Amino acid sequence: MPSTGQSQVLRRRRRTTRLLAFTAGAVTVGALAAAALPGTANAGESGRGGGHGPARYQDVQLLSFNDLHGNLEPPAGSAGRVTEDLPDGTTRTLDAGGVEYLATHLRTAREGHAYSVTAAGGDLVGASPLLSGLFHDEPTIEALNGLGLDVTSVGNHEFDEGAKELARLQKGGCHPTDGCYTDKRFKGADFPYLAANVLDERTGKPLMKPYWVWQKKDVKIGFIGVTLKATPDIVSAEGVKGLTFEDEAATIDKYARELERKGVKSIVALIHEGGFPASASYNADCDTPGPGAGVSGPIVDIARKISPQVDALVTGHTHNAYVCTIPDPAGNPRMVTSAASFGRLYTDTTLTYDRRTGDIARTAVRSANRVVTRDVPRAPDMTRLIGKWDALAAPIGDRAVGHISGDIGNTGTESPLGDLIADAQLAHAKSLDPSADLALMNPGGIRAPLTYAAQGAEGDGVVTYAEAFTVQPFANTVNLQDYTGAQLVQVLKEQVSGANEAAPKILQVSSGLTYTLDLTKSGADRVVAGSIRLDGAPIDPAATYRVAANSFLAGGGDGFTTLGQGTNPLVGGDDLAALEQYLTAHSTPADPIDPPKADRITVLN
Repeated sequence: MPSTGQSQVLRRRRRTTRLLAFTAGAVTVGALAAAALPGTANAGESGRGGGHGPARYQDVQLLSFNDLHGNLEPPAGSAGRVTEDLPDGTTRTLDAGGVEYLATHLRTAREGHAYSVTAAGGDLVGASPLLSGLFHDEPTIEALNGLGLDVTSVGNHEFDEGAKELARLQKGGCHPTDGCYTDKRFKGADFPYLAANVLDERTGKPLMKPYWVWQKKDVKIGFIGVTLKATPDIVSAEGVKGLTFEDEAATIDKYARELERKGVKSIVALIHEGGFPASASYNADCDTPGPGAGVSGPIVDIARKISPQVDALVTGHTHNAYVCTIPDPAGNPRMVTSAASFGRLYTDTTLTYDRRTGDIARTAVRSANRVVTRDVPRAPDMTRLIGKWDALAAPIGDRAVGHISGDIGNTGTESPLGDLIADAQLAHAKSLDPSADLALMNPGGIRAPLTYAAQGAEGDGVVTYAEAFTVQPFANTVNLQDYTGAQLVQVLKEQVSGANEAAPKILQVSSGLTYTLDLTKSGADRVVAGSIRLDGAPIDPAATYRVAANSFLAGGGDGFTTLGQGTNPLVGGDDLAALEQYLTAHSTPADPIDPPKADRITVLN
């Protein structure tokens, strides 16, 4: 294995000789059962069987990942583990993730592959831990440059700070408010962000390049990048101001036709939208009948609509791991992949390029997810990068803000950490207005668990500011509004109906609010009528309730349109500050906070 420095030099040389950037670009990845093809060149360019020219078929390695969310250091707790199926039918969990290890795995995977391209499916930044988020994700862009990323689609979190900030991450320059963090000017991403379905309302044109073409000698593959059409529903209104988001499949088809006219017939789509596999194991066989087979969710409908011109789909957004075949409109199987999140996995796909037709021979596409294990040497350049930014972040991040007696998880229909955050927001709300009745927290805003084991030198059970920041990195405010009891009931029904019917978003609730959720039913009927109570009393439809929620929810985000109809608003402080204040006020080293029981919502399955 060459040294890190040699690898980077070779990587730069490959870039200068192999890449051809068009003004637009799209790619779809197909993964099927492997079939032997005559005259296939695996690593080099010459064919088998004694021919003098290049082989008809050329294997191209596609490495891909998604939803890194600025997790440069190994994620804590369950966010840093994956589940693996073992041959004897049992499962085990593996620690995974961290860019020091991801870099080593990717560089090792590329060895012996002269034709190799690395792509991503969006949400590489945004909702990031303190080490990256404190610096507006400049550290993550630097890391991605070092990882050798060639191209990515945008995700919804790329719009957390708006289109201008996304443009800065692409092109470089110091932050307009915070300025430069080091003595060197931030140079931006040396890979293109693709946003084919994100249009500037003023011009009607894509905000960024719609597609990009990778080329080495006579082998060309186009990549088209889109994010989910529903991005405005899950990003603050300010973040998507002046933008429109078009249908994913129709947009991909449009640019697939344009690529074909330019002579690019091999296409991979990078789609920041995903699915829900039947199995939680990263290596489950999605295509073999059984309890762990199949995938559901939005990506299935999208994949079935996208033109057969597209050969494969790299997806994301749902943070799940899968390698599945979904038929295209012509009935032909096509590979659809996702590598979970936080850099815990990467997908290794072999695309067999047919030089005679310029297309991918789909019968020879192979794909598998690989674990970013932590039993390999750390990449020294990534260690140096983390050290540089950690030195700047440590004085802020290492400060203790609270103490816990055990892990406080963020998974499940109702999570212990969801209860804790809702209680913290209600306490903050009551400090502003004693008439506040309850608080609601969206589960997607809780980005990581709080773990008892020390992440650094702080000691077990100590919660640092950096750990709290990782849990709530969005800088929302805690807002108070008035709602009728009828509106409050409607809010709870919106968790499981309308925009959230297919993939429910169960709000985390503060102490005192209880109700029953019957998942055997469908739509709004899942919220059991008459079960909703506040401090033991049934909700009165005609009464007025003072409700606290973060500014994203209070604006109607995540499909909770009724929350956007509140009255008598009061804007409170930062939601992270509310959590910090609650932890500090309710815990000491001798009397830490116990994990909440998560027993406010009764779930019937």
